[in-house]
Amino acid sequence: MDFHEYPDREMMTLRLAQRIASQLGETLRGAGRATLSVPGGTTPGPVFDILSGAELDWANVAIVLNDERWVPEDSPRSNTGLLRERLLVGRAAHAKFVPLYADYPTPEEALEELCAGLAPHLPLSVLLLGMGEDMHTASLFPGADNLSAALRSDAPPLMAMRAKAAGEPRVTLTWPVLRDALRVHVIITGPAKREAIERAARLSPSEAPIAAVLDQAQVHWAE
Repeated sequence: MDFHEYPDREMMTLRLAQRIASQLGETLRGAGRATLSVPGGTTPGPVFDILSGAELDWANVAIVLNDERWVPEDSPRSNTGLLRERLLVGRAAHAKFVPLYADYPTPEEALEELCAGLAPHLPLSVLLLGMGEDMHTASLFPGADNLSAALRSDAPPLMAMRAKAAGEPRVTLTWPVLRDALRVHVIITGPAKREAIERAARLSPSEAPIAAVLDQAQVHWAE
């Protein structure tokens, strides 16, 4: 894997935000539009803070989460809520947000609608992923009910996913969408996740889902 180690988290945050902004700008100049996919969780929050102030043609940037819990946006568990607080502000408030949640009792009932909304914004221009210590990424969890189907080359762009470690049902990008992203970054911190990603490089995606993207990703790590 293309592994980048930083002396501290502040330097990693700054350099990664600058790199993503540069890649989005390059795509915008070439294609006139770009799509950025990002994770939820607390680790990427400082990256969002910097990126939201970047001088980009945000009106032509679409932003989509890697995955979303099947909870309303006002839930403290919602990744969308975090995005609206940390990324879709400042200059980036002009970006188009592509939702992975709709007001249906189950994610399965909304998948057709959500896939239709995502389709015009594929392939992803820049994909930023996180990883759990269990080596999951997006909502591709080891042992999840639909993991094998989501890792197939003919998987639909979005699938519902349920796993013991996931809590609520979720909607996640599938492997074909991750595979087709033009640029891929993974952000992790701490020794436990460094050990996990090094172990994942020796495992199959069914055992360690993050392994599905490691051959094309830049991995960014700080203690």
